[in-house]
Amino acid sequence: MTHSTTTALGIDVGGSGIKGAIVDLKTGEFLTPRLRIPTPAQATPHQVTDIITQILTDLNVSDHTPLGVSFPAPIVNGVVPIIANLSPEFIGVNFQAHLSQQLQRPVTVLNDADAAGYGEVRYGAARHEKGTAIMLTLGTGIGSALIRNRKLVPNSELGHVYLPNGIKAEHFAAASVQERENLSYAQWADRLQIVFSHLEMLFSPDVFIVGGGISKKHKHFLPLIDTKARLVPAKLRNAAGIVGAAKMAAKQAKHL
Repeated sequence: MTHSTTTALGIDVGGSGIKGAIVDLKTGEFLTPRLRIPTPAQATPHQVTDIITQILTDLNVSDHTPLGVSFPAPIVNGVVPIIANLSPEFIGVNFQAHLSQQLQRPVTVLNDADAAGYGEVRYGAARHEKGTAIMLTLGTGIGSALIRNRKLVPNSELGHVYLPNGIKAEHFAAASVQERENLSYAQWADRLQIVFSHLEMLFSPDVFIVGGGISKKHKHFLPLIDTKARLVPAKLRNAAGIVGAAKMAAKQAKHL
C-alpha cells in the first residue's frame, strides 16, 4: 500500500536531550516548535520509549504521521549492536521493532549521523547533489554519513577509518582533539587535510559536508583544506537529525 504525506515527525535521541518536531516534507522546515526533554543518565530502552511517547502526546501527532528516530548508535536492520551514551541494555535490542510495538505504529530508526547527512542531502548543503556525498560531523568523535544518488548507505562509521599514519581518523582530527591539544585552526586543518585526502582516495565523492557544532566556525578552517570534491559546511545545524529522520520515515512509509 502506498500513501502520500506532506508532514512527518522527527525525533533526535541524544545523550543529554531527546528532541522532536513535526517537519514540512516539502521544505524541511519545522511546523511546530522543537520540543526537548532531558535524557536520564544511562537511559534505558523503556525510559527513551516513555519520552518519545510524551513527545507524540505533547505535539498531538496523528496516528498516520510517519515517525523517524535519529539514534546515537549504529542501527543494523533495526538492531543496536553497540552503544556509548545510553544504557548497555540497548545492546542487541531491535529498537525499531520495540518502538513500533510499544507505540502501535510504524517507526523508522537510523543512526544520528546518517539522519543528519540525509537531511543535508534532501534539504541542506547538498540538496542538488546527485552523485556521492559524504558528511562528517566533527565533535567528540567523527560521525559520518555516506549518500549515493540521494540514497543513504547506512552505518558508514568513517571516523573509525585508519589513516596512512596508523591513527584512527577521529583520534587524530575530531573537534575534541583540537580542543584538547590546543591546536590552532591551521594546525587542525592540516590534520583534517589528511582525513579528507584519505577519504577522497577511497570514495571519490562529489561533495563533502562538514557538520557538528564546530561547523559554525567553518570560515576559520574549511578554506585551508584542499579537495577535488566540493567542501561545504552543513546548513541545517541542530535540526538536521530531526529533519533527516522525518524524511526517511516518510520515504519508508511509501513502501508499506
